[in-house]
Amino acid sequence: MKLNSTTPVSRSRIARIVVFITISALMIIGLVPISRPAAADQFDEKINALTQDMARYQAQADQLNAQADTLQNALAQLANDKNALQTQINLNQAQSDKLVVQIADTQTQITANQDALGKTIADLYIDDGTTPIELLASSTNIGDFLNKQEYRSSVKTQLNDTIKKVKTLKSQLDTQKADLDKVLAQQTAARDDLATKESQQATLLAKTQNDEANYQTLIKNSAAEIASAKALQAAIRARSNATGGYSLVDAGSLPGYPWNSANCPMLGYLSTGGTNGNGSDGRGYGCRQCVSYVAYRIAQVTGVYYTDLGDGGQTAQNLVDKHGWKNLGNKPQPGSVGSLWGSPGHAAYVEAVDGNYVIVTQYNYNYGSGYGMYSKMRLSASFFNQYAMP
Repeated sequence: MKLNSTTPVSRSRIARIVVFITISALMIIGLVPISRPAAADQFDEKINALTQDMARYQAQADQLNAQADTLQNALAQLANDKNALQTQINLNQAQSDKLVVQIADTQTQITANQDALGKTIADLYIDDGTTPIELLASSTNIGDFLNKQEYRSSVKTQLNDTIKKVKTLKSQLDTQKADLDKVLAQQTAARDDLATKESQQATLLAKTQNDEANYQTLIKNSAAEIASAKALQAAIRARSNATGGYSLVDAGSLPGYPWNSANCPMLGYLSTGGTNGNGSDGRGYGCRQCVSYVAYRIAQVTGVYYTDLGDGGQTAQNLVDKHGWKNLGNKPQPGSVGSLWGSPGHAAYVEAVDGNYVIVTQYNYNYGSGYGMYSKMRLSASFFNQYAMP
């Protein structure tokens, strides 16, 4: 049978094209390290050291919490809170610097891979102009022809794999950028909280004129509240330690929550300011306290603002008894409220459940940056004694 006329193709030219394309594709794949960029590792040691500093300030906060209520102790607490916030700022900055390096490295990888892909795809397009008949005509035998076809198929497969890896890098880049935005927001909140702590220190000194007698007069009507708050923090810390501790997911100021460090400053353990100048949030709770936040978070989700939830230790049961919520016992679900029993106990809102752990949002778990602070934490599900859900 006579074949249609075709453009002659030299065996050596096809071999060079196939080998070049295969090598190019392999080189592209080698350009795509999905693991953490080495340049970002330089920040890890600093981040670990700052994290240890945060733990040290938490330990100092616990120690100060156990001491007598004196002006010197109150000022020491404020100083410790300020140091913890400054460390948080430094930690945020280190995390930000690391993310900036990672973003630049990932973008460079994407650009390099895209450039190399463009060239190799063009070469592959040229090679695709060679028909199987031409390849067969230029082959010395069937084995040679099959090898050339296999090379072409392999290059296409490798190109597809590389394109997938570029897409993975782009997804990684989007995540890194979102993480950076989050860290920068935390940085702003931490700086605001630090400024507030400095203002609280100045206010305390102005009210007491650095005199112990004046300070004792200032707090004498709040002795019961102070004792209760100290007992609460001691119970929270003991329960946390007994159930495996916590990991901090997010912290600082919470946009949207109506009571912040400006209109509800903390005086040591106590809420001040508020709607009546005495720490009330206007809903029956102390502003920047745990139940105040839980009631706010429930209202965000359900549209109902409960004003009768009591102390943190009573919150879950009160939701069951007074508002018909389901008693989940010790089995949390997303959207439930957890209570640590005690007086006043503690309450938090469950955002997610991760195996035997819960991700909660809360106020006034003192993680080292002072009282009355917002935090999002990963805690053992057994940290809370009871959960309730609508």
